[in-house]
Amino acid sequence: MNHLELPVSVAPPAQLAGGLLDLLQVEGALLALKDADSGCYLWANAPCLAWLGADAQRVVGATDLELLPQTEANALQAADARALAAGQAVVTEDHRFERAGVRTEFHVVRHVLAPADGTRQILSLWRDVTQSRRDAGRLQSALDQIERQQHAVEVLRRQHAQGLDRPSELFRREHFEEHLRREAALSQREHREFALVLLALDRVESMRQTLGDPAVQAVTQSMGLLMRTNTRAMDVLSQLGDGRFAILLSGVGLATAHSRMEHLRRACATEVVVVNGQGFNFEVSIGVASFPHTAATLADLSQAAVRALADARQRGGNRVALASIRLGELLPVH
Repeated sequence: MNHLELPVSVAPPAQLAGGLLDLLQVEGALLALKDADSGCYLWANAPCLAWLGADAQRVVGATDLELLPQTEANALQAADARALAAGQAVVTEDHRFERAGVRTEFHVVRHVLAPADGTRQILSLWRDVTQSRRDAGRLQSALDQIERQQHAVEVLRRQHAQGLDRPSELFRREHFEEHLRREAALSQREHREFALVLLALDRVESMRQTLGDPAVQAVTQSMGLLMRTNTRAMDVLSQLGDGRFAILLSGVGLATAHSRMEHLRRACATEVVVVNGQGFNFEVSIGVASFPHTAATLADLSQAAVRALADARQRGGNRVALASIRLGELLPVH
């Protein structure tokens, strides 16, 4: 078979190199060339100069220690040393930097060059992967959330099969208080403990101002689902008001209640709520009190839970705080 042979004209190496540099610059890649022995910059492209925060006149002939904070410079010098130890092999590493509260991640490729004059040079190609890593993290969070929701549906299905149906809506305050009185009477008769938990969404007003009422409503719905899937069918759940909730943990002491509520707090912190195509997280403060260890009456129990919740919020939110145990529970009576 005859092949049509076309004349091929190959651009000179210098032109090819220039074209490659232009392509990389369009992609936003950072390129730098250093002297291996001194660590001084020999050349850097415009994006690299912008990241270093200096012009070419200042960068060329300077080292990382002269251009960057010491912690960043030390990390780059160590990476250069590892590239030199690898010889002329291509070495890849990830670098993370935080400046003014903004975190940036780079995937860096280093290659040691050996020009004809006997010197060694380190060519590095930096690619900003901050957004792609963030997107990957969000995707993983979404997949984890789908798995948790599937687990929650399975839990509710098993409860239904076992005849342990619970209300689809959270109890109102008056019904919750009635359950609380019954549990206290049962506790006194059978000498067993139970826990009262108060929960409050953190920064709910800021959420409403920033994202609107639909966001608060969506968070409230997510909160109800998370409360159901992180408690038992015998526990009683209530919404007390705007962004405020309560849980009655039947037959549970302070330590067990803390463990279960810490699990619920973590579930809330990792939940992704989507409203109008925008995803966001929310956090919750939790106060836990138990009967009879932190209070001898229902009124005292409520106040103990209120104080524990206030403590959690005063300490920055997104935490579980326990009510203080009564001294009478610890000190012997003479």
